Amino acid sequence: MTAAAVSRRSLGGPPWVWVAVAAVPIAFLVVFFAWPVAALVARGFVDEAGNPSFAQVQAVLTAPRTWRIVGQTLAQAVAGTAVAVGLGVPGAYVLYRRRFPGRRLARAVVAVPFVLPTVVVGVAFSSLLAVNGPLGWLGLRESFAAIVAALVFFNYSVVVRTVGTLWARLDPRAEDAARTLGASRARVFATVTLPALAPAIASGAALTFLFCATAFGVVLVLGGTSWGTIETEIWYQTTQLLDLPAAAALSILQLVVVSASLLVANRTRARAERALRLLGSPADAPLRAADWAPALVTGVVVLGLLVLPMASLVARSFVTPDGVGWENYAALAGRAQGTTVSVWQALWNSLVTATAATAIAILLGLMVSYVLSRRPASPSGRWVLQGADSVFMLPLGVSAVTVGFGFLITLNRPPLDLRSSWVLIPIAQALVALPLVVRTLLPTLRAIDPRLHETAATLGAGAGRVTATVDLPFALRGLGLALGFAFATSLGEFGATSFLARPDHPTLPVVVYRLISRPGAENFGMAMAASVLLAVLTAAAMAVAEWLGPREVNPW
Repeated sequence: MTAAAVSRRSLGGPPWVWVAVAAVPIAFLVVFFAWPVAALVARGFVDEAGNPSFAQVQAVLTAPRTWRIVGQTLAQAVAGTAVAVGLGVPGAYVLYRRRFPGRRLARAVVAVPFVLPTVVVGVAFSSLLAVNGPLGWLGLRESFAAIVAALVFFNYSVVVRTVGTLWARLDPRAEDAARTLGASRARVFATVTLPALAPAIASGAALTFLFCATAFGVVLVLGGTSWGTIETEIWYQTTQLLDLPAAAALSILQLVVVSASLLVANRTRARAERALRLLGSPADAPLRAADWAPALVTGVVVLGLLVLPMASLVARSFVTPDGVGWENYAALAGRAQGTTVSVWQALWNSLVTATAATAIAILLGLMVSYVLSRRPASPSGRWVLQGADSVFMLPLGVSAVTVGFGFLITLNRPPLDLRSSWVLIPIAQALVALPLVVRTLLPTLRAIDPRLHETAATLGAGAGRVTATVDLPFALRGLGLALGFAFATSLGEFGATSFLARPDHPTLPVVVYRLISRPGAENFGMAMAASVLLAVLTAAAMAVAEWLGPREVNPW
């Protein structure tokens, strides 16, 4: 067997095999992502008669309200990113560089908030900061500080995991040498450790900014009428004012912001991955007395920022007008206001759609990860794979609100009239989960030693057998974590689902928002109980996935 033939087999067969595997996810993205987003952009450049026009875009861009909204979006994203990075770096040191009893549990607690439903987190912070809540005396309800705190709640784990994965592999001998030469701990950190961590910190900051700029549910719940963002304004223009051209014009503006953010995030992530490949295996050391400062900061963040809001939510779910009891949970069997179903039926709807979305995302994610993990010998092949990597990550940078809005204006007529089909929501949720699945599976496949492929091919194994005996076992190592991310993300998805869910078939996040949008202690109590139920399910899915998944996978 020639060297070229061995190379083709070890890479997964001839190029047409890659193309065939990639064709399905590419077609999925074209139909359910590129087409709706392109149609949405085009809607902003036509008038009511369907003629080309820049009037609507010009009207939106010249409106003072637009730039106030843009300013608020950027301010919240910058503040949330700065605080998350400032708190996340000490957390990365404690949770990935130091060893102590309960570290796995602490990592799971830190990881769970990222996949919690945004509307649930909004409800949790609302209950915490309400006038009669534990921190109501601060007067921060519907404030800029409340939104920033909630954004940090979500994105703290992004910074911790991104920075911690790299920090765990740094060779401690460089720091020890600097200390031996008389440098203080602060100087060692500033001159040795921080420059080495720069790619990971930049990557975590870029991703955090992207997620903060596209936050929807938490801003919708906590922002009220004063702190809207581009996301919430698109929702308001579409669902409240029925002004689709204005919403389309705003979506164009948002695409510019998130595309720039995604470009920076991809470049910084590539730098972090290159730095990680140059390092050795993870190493840590016992937590020392000298680590009291980062340990204290991490403990305060975990208990005060991550645990306290959810604990407040659980406690408030048992508060009723008549005292403390289970009445709010018992009321879940009744019909929720604004819907024709009970909360339990909405939960069943969520479980069914999340299961379908997870199946779609895992199937497509396996295909995408298989293709992106190949190592072509030619520069053109490597360039094509790098471009494909960026393309498959695009749903990460385009908000779910934009996707849901795009579905409304494209998938409502033949040949794809899915307005009355239940599959529309799982498709939208799968789009949201797909990048996370790929980012979870891809590192495990890229970690395969190429010599394993070459040895199997030399022994006569065909492309299919090489994939089944070499690639598949590695993929299964990350499959549990990918399943957890996909299911938890789909279960709590609210941005696209808020556009697409029918009144007679809502998901649980939609019902929670409808409950808190209506006055009355009974509605508020049901919202608290339903939020706890949804949070427990997503947290359980993510905790099991973290426990079963590989320890050093970094999906960011």
